Amino acid sequence: MNTIVIRGGGDLATGIAYRLFKSGYKVIILDIDRPLAIRRTVAFSEAVYNGEITVEGVKAILGRDIEDIYEILNRNCIPVYIDEKGDIIKEIRPLAVVDAIIAKKNLGTNRAMAPITIGVGPGFEAGVDVDLVVESKRGHYLGKVIYKGKAIENTGIPGETMGYREERIVRALDSGMVETFCNIGDTVEVGDIICKVGNVHVKAQIPGILRGMIKEGLKVPKGLKIGDIDPRGIRDYAFTISDKAMAIAGGVLEGIQYLKMERGI
Repeated sequence: MNTIVIRGGGDLATGIAYRLFKSGYKVIILDIDRPLAIRRTVAFSEAVYNGEITVEGVKAILGRDIEDIYEILNRNCIPVYIDEKGDIIKEIRPLAVVDAIIAKKNLGTNRAMAPITIGVGPGFEAGVDVDLVVESKRGHYLGKVIYKGKAIENTGIPGETMGYREERIVRALDSGMVETFCNIGDTVEVGDIICKVGNVHVKAQIPGILRGMIKEGLKVPKGLKIGDIDPRGIRDYAFTISDKAMAIAGGVLEGIQYLKMERGI
């Protein structure tokens, strides 16, 4: 039993999948049919739109059914399967299920799903709806494994980078379809038009590198986070797994290894 199912395929889930894959586990990602990932260059969920994506040398491929999933695993790749509710988990019977949807609430993950269950961030309680929780908030406790209790509650305040918080977040100023004018990795200056949502142009509030941008053509509600500007100005950061994702991934790996040892799995 060496298979791990990850619910969610965004950049944090991708960091988890990458680290588990590199540690020798078979990894399967379950996602929705229209993922809303921002950091799409480092999100395995992009396979839903493009059929496949490679992140730091690891390839993920969209699977159409369970036979596809096992064929992709045999090719030493990560299958991405559209399954919002996790119905296929019963057929796969994995060692562990990791909920990395980052919805700030539990969307149905429970301890009956697998011998080991882990929730990332707020919305889970270790020992109640999952076995373990991994802290997702930037700061001293980022990536910490919580064996009893919950992660820090969502504050709604973005983490700080070079003194910027909310200013570095690109949000939809209207509801409607997204039309992009910049690509991930582009340098932007204050006032540059990044995209249009509905009838409103969205401009950069700070200078930096556009590190993330939601997929063009998606319909989004007003106020949704649709992009991310990195004021550090290092273009490579837009195309590599973040320190935050790798810290969380380390906590997930620790939790799995600990419970395997403790339970003699």
